[in-house]
Amino acid sequence: MRAAITADYLKRLPAGPAEIWDTKLSGLMVRVRESGRAYWTVVLGRGAGGKETLGRVDLVTPAEARSLAQQILGQASKDKALGENPREARRRRRAKGKAGTLRDFLAKKYAPWAEANRKTGDETVARVTAAFGDAILKKPIHEITTFGLEQWRTGRRRAGVVDTTINRDLDALRGVLSKAVEWGVVTEHPMRQVRRAKTDVIGRVRYLSSDEERRLRDALAARDESRRDGRRRFNDWRAERGYKALPDFGAYADHLVPIVVLALNTGLRRGELLGLHWSDVDLVACRLTVRGASAKSGLTRHIPLNDEAVRVLRAWQPCSGSDVLVFPGPSGEAMTTLKTAWSKLATAAGLKAFTFHDLRHTFASKLVQAGVDLNTVRELLGHADIRMTLRYAHLAPEHTAAAVAKLVQA
Repeated sequence: MRAAITADYLKRLPAGPAEIWDTKLSGLMVRVRESGRAYWTVVLGRGAGGKETLGRVDLVTPAEARSLAQQILGQASKDKALGENPREARRRRRAKGKAGTLRDFLAKKYAPWAEANRKTGDETVARVTAAFGDAILKKPIHEITTFGLEQWRTGRRRAGVVDTTINRDLDALRGVLSKAVEWGVVTEHPMRQVRRAKTDVIGRVRYLSSDEERRLRDALAARDESRRDGRRRFNDWRAERGYKALPDFGAYADHLVPIVVLALNTGLRRGELLGLHWSDVDLVACRLTVRGASAKSGLTRHIPLNDEAVRVLRAWQPCSGSDVLVFPGPSGEAMTTLKTAWSKLATAAGLKAFTFHDLRHTFASKLVQAGVDLNTVRELLGHADIRMTLRYAHLAPEHTAAAVAKLVQA
């Protein structure tokens, strides 16, 4: 049906469903739905990407509808001349107008979702917020460019930040922006052409030498004895004043000795240790279970406990003060850090450039040096990819030596 659509005509529209094409502007029509609601609609033309709804006829006048339709049709002609789909181009322009800044997207959309659905969601938000300054955070998402991020990378390198850290920062931002694309906030990924810097995937493997391990164990014993001596002297002081004595420590003065010894014998990550529950420890079958919920890979794994690990856990259990967490905090809650205690211990042991995570490297390195195959080491460490475990391959030189020896003809 065709008609010169006027305000009066709109008062006597036919029953729906119906389409009334405007005789004054080609491509403009009124669509009447079965419900009786009527909408201005512009058709972009064959092959141009369909229709666009402009609004209800009781809210948009014929003159306003024709003016808006002319703008859309004109832009569609330009888009088509440039080889673009007009509807997709229009959708991109609308998305850009609604995208907002990266900071807004992080706070209002990504953070609430990540904290509810990702184990490290709050860490990702904190990392992106800390790593990318206002030059990036205050930009509308669709204005984040490859050049802008390369400028950011250059500034970070000049500030002495290593490429592995920069790559982690970019990976965190990439994950955030992937959600922006998935949720329709932007139509194209702003980091589509941003590449990670090439780094040494084998990386640094720092592990304890025999002498360093001896010094570490000596420092643990000395620390434990120092705390016991401090408790005895404090109780003497209290007794002199008629105060009730505090209870003596049990097998261990606090959590540090069992945590370090267990790390050396299981290779658990710090977070896995601090999140360990007694229900995950089987001292009869001599194994512990790392639940997927607390594992970095998200996969559950079972780790056999050797004699030292079993002995330490049995001695620590009555000292822990918890039936739930193996290593509870002062108020029974899960601990979140060992930074201060570990730093003092490492200094006392004379360990240089050695982190708590390096206890995990020590566990893996000793296994490889003892002849354990890399795939078994991978399973024990909970690596999802064997490439992560290959960093320890050089510690089994007999394998490569045997391979090269085959070149020598008998």
